[in-house]
Amino acid sequence: MRRLHYILYLLILGSALAMAQKEKVKNQPYADQKWFHLGFHVGIHAQDLILSNTGLETDGEIWFAEIPGYSPGFSVGVIGDVYLNPYFNLRLTPTINFGDRKFMFRRWDIETDETFSTTVRSNYLTFPLTVKYSAFRVNNYRPYISGGIYTAFDLGRKKGNPILLKGTDFGLEFGLGCDIYLPYFKLCPELKFSFGLVNLLEKDRPDITDPTIIKYPNALSRATSRMVSLIFNFE
Repeated sequence: MRRLHYILYLLILGSALAMAQKEKVKNQPYADQKWFHLGFHVGIHAQDLILSNTGLETDGEIWFAEIPGYSPGFSVGVIGDVYLNPYFNLRLTPTINFGDRKFMFRRWDIETDETFSTTVRSNYLTFPLTVKYSAFRVNNYRPYISGGIYTAFDLGRKKGNPILLKGTDFGLEFGLGCDIYLPYFKLCPELKFSFGLVNLLEKDRPDITDPTIIKYPNALSRATSRMVSLIFNFE
């Protein structure tokens, strides 16, 4: 009797697996064969900086800076996609990223725990140029990875702040996501990682006339950007 139950269990399990592998009706079966198509995307992101401190003494004080936490931001942009072959696409995705970065400065002194904080608003207009590699489509799902370069322009620079970042950045971008084929469009959630290659710290600061402020930018030698984004593409 137990053997009969075991055989029935295997038959039920095999039938379930066979039904799961059964090919379904594909939505938009020719969507990936268009030589060019447009779309748009929205998402959220977190901007960050990799900081290098100088450890220099200014007026008898030594300050060290850090980014205490991630500040969420909002992203919106358009998509231009060029078909190269059944697995590769070339994509240009101009994007505006609205966000900010919070700096925390701590004075290195065993007798005090003095701190200073400031916020730098960074609204970047980026132009990523990436290559998208898509795996084999299974029913209405198709995972992919992407990688490329980007150029970014800061639209929110404001002189006079303790920290001033350069207006242009350049870096690498990588992403992974999945195309979900719906009846009228593709929804493509994607997780992206961006790594800047430029030292964004503006060291020449004639705009700062207060000697009590100049010690903060002097505490840093280098700042490079990085960002993680959760993007929803509509194509």
